[in-house]
Amino acid sequence: MRYLPLATALSLSVLAGLAAAPAPAQDDLRLPDIGSSAGELLTPARQEQYGAMMLRELRNYRYTLEDPLVDDWLQSIGNRLGANSDRPEQRYTLFMLKDRQINAFATLGGYIGMNAGLVLTAQREDEVAAVLSHEIAHVTQQHVLRGVERAQRDQVPILLGMLAAIVAAQAAGGTSSGEATQAALISAMGLIQQNQINYTRSNESEADRIGIRTLSRSGYDVDAMAGFFERMSFAMRGNQGGYSAPDYLRTHPVNTTRIGEAKQRAEQLRRGAVTATTSVGEPGGEQVQRVERLERGGVAAAPPGKPNPLLPADFRLHALPPALAGGDSGQFAWAQERLRALSAVTADAAVREYEALRRAGPDGLSDAQRYGLALVQSAREPASAAAELQALLERHPDNLWVAMALGEAESRAGRTAQANRRFDEWLRRLPGSRPVALSYARVLVEQGGAQAGQRAQEVLRPLLARAGEDPVFQQTFARACELAGDGARAGEAYAEAAFLNGRPEQALIQLENLKKRGDLDYVARARVDARIASITPTVLELRRQGIRDPDMQRR
Repeated sequence: MRYLPLATALSLSVLAGLAAAPAPAQDDLRLPDIGSSAGELLTPARQEQYGAMMLRELRNYRYTLEDPLVDDWLQSIGNRLGANSDRPEQRYTLFMLKDRQINAFATLGGYIGMNAGLVLTAQREDEVAAVLSHEIAHVTQQHVLRGVERAQRDQVPILLGMLAAIVAAQAAGGTSSGEATQAALISAMGLIQQNQINYTRSNESEADRIGIRTLSRSGYDVDAMAGFFERMSFAMRGNQGGYSAPDYLRTHPVNTTRIGEAKQRAEQLRRGAVTATTSVGEPGGEQVQRVERLERGGVAAAPPGKPNPLLPADFRLHALPPALAGGDSGQFAWAQERLRALSAVTADAAVREYEALRRAGPDGLSDAQRYGLALVQSAREPASAAAELQALLERHPDNLWVAMALGEAESRAGRTAQANRRFDEWLRRLPGSRPVALSYARVLVEQGGAQAGQRAQEVLRPLLARAGEDPVFQQTFARACELAGDGARAGEAYAEAAFLNGRPEQALIQLENLKKRGDLDYVARARVDARIASITPTVLELRRQGIRDPDMQRR
């Protein structure tokens, strides 16, 4: 008997409950999308639960790429776009997947995933932001919820199709098991595929329109959306760079019409964007502020020669400076090369890829590409990698990406005291920084020993209160506690890491075993009891559905 992936089985159980809900009194009733009651079908809390569940299952199958620096960069873009979206109060959780296909998706609860291949295809941060603004628009317009409502009315599990497509996309890799998984999922999707495509096209158009407005509000280049669509279309046709895009997984179909509409909207936004400049008190002193022309009744410039009596006498309008048109953080090139290094199938494959880039570039490798190659070499030749990274840091003295990599290479090369001083300095410069704290703690854990474990605990404790959904933190903190001799706290963290990585049954067993320890104090025991109570319903529901952790079944 062949089993579907756990995420698909879970989505089946979720939608079984939705499909069983009472149908409308009139079978042929078709409510319009605008003003739908989709928001009443699932509460925000339940949407968050389903989104988190999907992310845990993607981690379970090791599709995600968990890296503190990349995560921080991606989430910072998402936070900026989310704050300028139509629903700034919504929490957006962004995560990266290691697959090199060109893909991104949004699902319930504001969870947005992006494949490494999409970042590798992009040429600048504005293009990544364009894709994310499109996905954020799917969330703000409640497209997923509308799909669930449509599934309830039509008895067609649209959400299942979307989640199955995500899992199938990440399973594609040329192995026989991956191909079998794809075949099973495609068969399951056969009855709903046309319905889903028809429904998605209108959503895509709306997401483009809303997304490009969010892109503009956030200070990014509005031309980036059409530019990336063109390159994505070319990459799909030519299958260049090894980034595959199977036809059945093109959840974001690109054609000339869509590209043309994106260009037209960008031009409209450029014509509507003005800047307001007014004196700030000193001769020559000016304050520049971007004002967005609203679609209805918005701000507009007064006709030439006719000053607006409602504005100050020294208030004037002029074209938007080019410097304000782009929103690149300056981290894109480093993030792209870190992803190239971390998403490679093997270290040897990554080295060959960089050699190909060296031959293709007129001036050899760029500084960012040299950084990526040094990352690949750090595990095998840490001393050589450290020398290369030291030279890069001299040219880019405030570059966090290079500094963290140099500290890791120095520690692996045996220069632990020097590496630790470097991390301590950055921790003073950026207190509370997740990338710095986790990078430092992981280096300390690699060094080993009780003293290193205690120092790693000290470094991580400031992040503890906001690390409830962070499996990288929990795994690192667990190992640090273990080295420091704090077995009870290590057990809690290991159980939390198992749960966040899609293994709730393992987490429950670890917590039950932890309760048997005689050295648990009252507070720790109460904390363990509370976590057992919160995880148990999830495990019981999975067992009721016949879904068991494969590792548990083998015992």
